[in-house]
Amino acid sequence: MNKKSTGRRDFVKKSIVAAAGISIIPRHVMGGVNFIPPSDQLTKAVIGVGGMGQGHLEYEGTKLLAICDADANHLSSTLEKVGSSVKGYRDFRDVLARPDIDIIHIATPPHWHGLMSIMAAEAGKDVWCEKPMTRTIGEGKKVVEAMNLHGKMFRLNTWFRFKDNFYGMGTPVKKLKKVVESGALGWPLKVTISGITGFNWKFYWVGKENLSPQPVPSELDYNMWLGPAPEKPYNPHRVHSTFRGYWDYDGGGLGDMGQHYIDPVQYFLGKDNDSPVKVEVDAPQQHYDAIGTWRRITYTYADGCQIILDGENKDKNAAYIEGPDGKIFNGFKSTIPNIEGLIDSLPDPEEQITVFSESVKTRQKFALNEENGHRSATVVNMGIIALRLGRTLEFDPEKQEFINDEEANRLIDQPMRSSWAY
Repeated sequence: MNKKSTGRRDFVKKSIVAAAGISIIPRHVMGGVNFIPPSDQLTKAVIGVGGMGQGHLEYEGTKLLAICDADANHLSSTLEKVGSSVKGYRDFRDVLARPDIDIIHIATPPHWHGLMSIMAAEAGKDVWCEKPMTRTIGEGKKVVEAMNLHGKMFRLNTWFRFKDNFYGMGTPVKKLKKVVESGALGWPLKVTISGITGFNWKFYWVGKENLSPQPVPSELDYNMWLGPAPEKPYNPHRVHSTFRGYWDYDGGGLGDMGQHYIDPVQYFLGKDNDSPVKVEVDAPQQHYDAIGTWRRITYTYADGCQIILDGENKDKNAAYIEGPDGKIFNGFKSTIPNIEGLIDSLPDPEEQITVFSESVKTRQKFALNEENGHRSATVVNMGIIALRLGRTLEFDPEKQEFINDEEANRLIDQPMRSSWAY
């Protein structure tokens, strides 16, 4: 593919006009700005069907019209599953150009999440995106801008802040938030996330150093798979499930699972509009390409609250949440007398929209949207940057940049291949 054919600007220009010369207007804006009759069934497409996309071919209030994958084998096997009413594509821009699709579900590797979300919003689509929300802090800022500019709804696919029992705690996050907001634990709080408190980091999801170039298999459009990522010789360990071990595409176990665990903490600490001011790492020196393991990552907020990621499961007796006046342990055991009675006496947190089709129809933000999702993704990406550089970093939550550290700030907005520039 040449620069002209792959450019995002070319796509935006071409998607304005249909082949017959008719303007492409998404059907949900024909009755007014962002209007969808409540009785209408929403339509969707899934981009990336080799892994997580397989679990999202169906969900409430939507009809699948299209799937897309750079791997022909993934595409053909999924088309057999979903039936003849669904069309398959190798180039996601052809999906975005369809006026009859309301929602784009992005289930690609993370190096695509930011750019695809922005392009989908520009094409008039609402977005359901897998975690981590973005691979970099800068991409997250641009996604927030794009959703606000184009009035699009966004859902990030980690759900523990609003449903299901949180990993290892045996309780929904709502109970934790009620206890924290009551002040019964005191302030500031320390949250320790480890295997002891139920966390499985997929800790050894690491890369291989000095990969040898190999021929690209005929079924894979490797150029499209790489997309905005730096051009590197093909090796099967770079793609599909093992891509998580390379900085160009993800952040190892921290990138893969970190937002599942950190986002609920941001929520119950009341940090949805905030970020830590410092991140400290204890880890072996990292390879420039392949991700390694780490021992401990500590985040500190301006008010003294901390999140500790205990990669070694070293703190065997650590509470999950600890404050000056009380502790909560794995399994929702607590030093607070009659904690269940306390919870029952407290008001519930503010109601949230927890079904994405409702968010799309009402144009009200989803519980985990581009704004609070960006903030929890920023916590993950701060840790990844500190890990790559191997040192403590100071961060300005308002400017969303590192303080007096040019090398760290260069990793906020990593360059993309020119054909995919913003």
